[in-house]
Amino acid sequence: MKYFSLLVAALLLVSCGGSAENESSANLSPIMKKALYDKGSLFYADFENYPKDKSQLPIGVFDSGTGGLTVLERLLELDRFNNITGEPGADGILDFEGEDFSYLADQANMPYGNYSSEKKDDYLKELVVKDALALLSSKYAENSTEHQNPKGVKKPVKIIVIACNTATSYGLQDISTLLELSGTGVKVIGVVNAGVNAFLDFVSDTLKENATPAPQSGEIAVGVLATVGTIASGAYERTMGELQKERLEAKEAAHTTAGEVLLPYAGKINVVNYGAAGFAESVDMEPDFVNRSLKETRDSYRGPKLGEGENDIKPELLPIYNFHFGNSDVLYKKSGNEYTEIQLNSAANYARFHLVSLFEKYRQSGNTAKMKAVILGCTHYPFLLDTLKQVMSELAEVKVGDNYLYRDIIAPDFTFIDPAIYTAIECYNSLRQDKLLALKTTDTKLDAYISVPAYGLPFEKIDNEGNLTYDFKYGREIGTEDVTTLFVPFSRRYINSDNLKRIEARLPYSYKLINEILK
Repeated sequence: MKYFSLLVAALLLVSCGGSAENESSANLSPIMKKALYDKGSLFYADFENYPKDKSQLPIGVFDSGTGGLTVLERLLELDRFNNITGEPGADGILDFEGEDFSYLADQANMPYGNYSSEKKDDYLKELVVKDALALLSSKYAENSTEHQNPKGVKKPVKIIVIACNTATSYGLQDISTLLELSGTGVKVIGVVNAGVNAFLDFVSDTLKENATPAPQSGEIAVGVLATVGTIASGAYERTMGELQKERLEAKEAAHTTAGEVLLPYAGKINVVNYGAAGFAESVDMEPDFVNRSLKETRDSYRGPKLGEGENDIKPELLPIYNFHFGNSDVLYKKSGNEYTEIQLNSAANYARFHLVSLFEKYRQSGNTAKMKAVILGCTHYPFLLDTLKQVMSELAEVKVGDNYLYRDIIAPDFTFIDPAIYTAIECYNSLRQDKLLALKTTDTKLDAYISVPAYGLPFEKIDNEGNLTYDFKYGREIGTEDVTTLFVPFSRRYINSDNLKRIEARLPYSYKLINEILK
């Protein structure tokens, strides 16, 4: 019904001129109206002249930072299909062989997860639409001074992959609507549905392996570790219910015989949400969360602190967190033998704190259903997968007296779910269906851009690290023509060296392409 309405709006636009514009734009955000109709706006997108032959255009991927490179990596390494027939099954040839990619990291405006807590949901949606518009544009800024007339020339994209759970949760619908009205034929996919489908498939596979003759009717649990903004949106819980229902209805419609194994899980799925404040920021080395140059605590720290709240560092759990204190990975103050202040100062310690906190939250709830998996609901988190797996091993061995504290709530086949692989598969299937695969044998190329503060902003809006101040970043209003950040090409100046080393170690396909373009 939604798409029918959009089609009617588009036809009215063609046949009725200005009045159609008013009708079709009635429920659009200011940035969407500017992109579609306001030719005098800096954000106007000339969709009428969008390339008709899109097959040779790059695949667009964006995230609030470099975490989305974990999704790019899954795209680059994918071999799940026969490249000739398109049928499932690896053939030894990368599925996106010869494709080009365009990547955006909106680092100047991150963390996206904080906009919700600052009551700036609408501004976050505007940022996400601007990310899409940057990928759809044929221009880019060569440096931070090109506010009005960007001089860089690039190819627009043939599909958009939102490699960010928060951006998917808040902006997928707006981008989808914008693209429907654009007439370009470009589609958008996000990572939330991919994560849920990955979990449901994992459960189905375990049912099949156990030869279960009917859908289970008990209760299982799945953890969702994500940004505060993603959790606040309710996206995973809502999508879990919708997709589980769709699978059960589809199976029922297929008239399954009594002897056939029913794969969809019919029991209750208890979604355990946990907002991992600062985890993504620690991966991108945001100075308010991690500052490796410091040896002592600082007032500007915005990560978890000592306390008794759900998201606080609890003194009694310090042996379970098992933080690494060396190399300034934790900054602290003590009075005698007691800590009076603790500030996490490494991504690994953020990973430890948040995963332990998720399981402690679940344990305290009194629910005894086994935790089958934890969905990594932020594309930054797979960077710390080794640490997360180590923490799970440690949790299984935690004892109080003769009793194991967490073992009874962890399923024997527990796993971490990385939505990225399913996102890559969905991207391939979409391009294959629309006949938009490049089908060429030349080397894959990558264009990569990162947002930086625009040149000329008043000094009070820029902090000592050269970033937007927190108050300015989260105090901006929607609908203006203000340009406060610009996307410029990746360079060593804007990517933290520790982060680059992590990319090199964990994402070899992505690093190879990035290293070729870094200046």
